[in-house]
Amino acid sequence: QVQVVESGGGTVQPGGSLRLSCLASGRAFSAGAMAWFRQAPGKDREWVATISRGGEGIIYTSSVKGRFIISRDKDKNTAYLQMTALKPEDTAVYYCAASSTYSSATYYSRNYDYWGQGTQVTVSS
Repeated sequence: QVQVVESGGGTVQPGGSLRLSCLASGRAFSAGAMAWFRQAPGKDREWVATISRGGEGIIYTSSVKGRFIISRDKDKNTAYLQMTALKPEDTAVYYCAASSTYSSATYYSRNYDYWGQGTQVTVSS
């Protein structure tokens, strides 16, 4: 069984920074693509960023491009989301997802098999 655990959420003022971490663990599990999604209150879950197995393929949603950086430990089951210049509209529960079948970066939620429980990010003054 594979477990995905996120950490690093919290409350920060507008313009501040946070770094989220994600670990996908399981016997003999090797994560392919990994991604971050988020869900704000009253809204649908949206994709934020994705990174390929080797880390060479990265895609961001337009609203975070230039402010967020996704990374991973190469060929390991850990991923990170460095968030800077945070805005109130970034407030959401952030979820990490890992794919067992897709190696290339992919932003379709259906391509991810394992999901974490989420970590709350609140941007407020």
